[in-house]
Amino acid sequence: MDLDYVLPLRWDGDAGLAELTAYLRWLSRRAHVIVVDGSPGELFDRHARHWRGLVTHARPDGDLRSVNGKVAGVTTGLRLARADRVVIADDDVRYDERGLAGMHGLLAEADLVRPQNYFDPLPWHARWDTARTLLNRALGADYPGTFGVRRPFFLRMGGYDGDVLFENLELIRTVRARGGRVVSAPGLFVRRLPCEVGRFWSQRVRQAYDDLAQPARMGLFLSVLPAVAGALLRRRYGAVAAGAGLASAMTVIVAEAGRRRAGGRAVFPATGSLFAPVWVLERAVCSWLALGAACAGGVPYAGRRVRRAAHSTRWLRRHSSGSLDARNPTTLCEPSQNGLAEDRPQRHSATVARPGAIRFPS
Repeated sequence: MDLDYVLPLRWDGDAGLAELTAYLRWLSRRAHVIVVDGSPGELFDRHARHWRGLVTHARPDGDLRSVNGKVAGVTTGLRLARADRVVIADDDVRYDERGLAGMHGLLAEADLVRPQNYFDPLPWHARWDTARTLLNRALGADYPGTFGVRRPFFLRMGGYDGDVLFENLELIRTVRARGGRVVSAPGLFVRRLPCEVGRFWSQRVRQAYDDLAQPARMGLFLSVLPAVAGALLRRRYGAVAAGAGLASAMTVIVAEAGRRRAGGRAVFPATGSLFAPVWVLERAVCSWLALGAACAGGVPYAGRRVRRAAHSTRWLRRHSSGSLDARNPTTLCEPSQNGLAEDRPQRHSATVARPGAIRFPS
């Protein structure tokens, strides 16, 4: 199978190193794997020792500076890729044979493919987050932690902006703005490992902040609390109770429609639908916190504040031959780890030699 696999990574600890190494060993027999590792030096060296001979292991190219480090990792990986068809996946994504084959086949006709993630195993907070997935499936498409992309198209479009929080939406909109074909594959299921409970809670406001890039969706969630508060102030307790019951029932029905779509019952538990009202209430509260963060200058992310969730497709089309091309990360020559043109690019000794057809480090 002529397929490359790009995994952008930045770890502060190695609790999952053994499990990820086992996955990479399985994966390396089926695809050319590129791990773009922004971890601190000691961890980077440890990863290199574990993954020697399995993957191409590299640091993000130094000329790629953005708030969202994942974008630099993705762009570096696409520079290093050899195949036309490339899978981009977060470090918690776990493909199987069917998933890889399905992605390879869909990329024959698409520039970007959106498969469907599902959690396995399923602790309580993964079931909670599954409700978001089911509602997204029912009303359109989910935003997975993995994509398939045609490398020639990605290079022609010049990558995508890394100074945004919702980088997945930014990638989707950039491909569409540049005339690419985006295919959603709700029946192509790819397993994802759930995060720790502490990380789950830390992501609540940040994920709500993503909705600032989708104003209608954000407005809907922002309207929930004022409507409830207004009814309570007028002492319409029966109306509030009846409205909450009806809204909860409708939310469960919509989520269940998403669970049944494209064979979803095979991977999504029924409890995911039952969590839908809880998730909507969570998002209604966190949307106001996200709006407050926006007024304060942005949501905290990686030690900085990110103001913009994602650009609109209209903005990206308008600037398709302007500022984005001027910042095109894939056309810069002589990138180095510190951004100085005279420095030679660094690649760890564990890195597989790049093919001669690639003229500069990427």
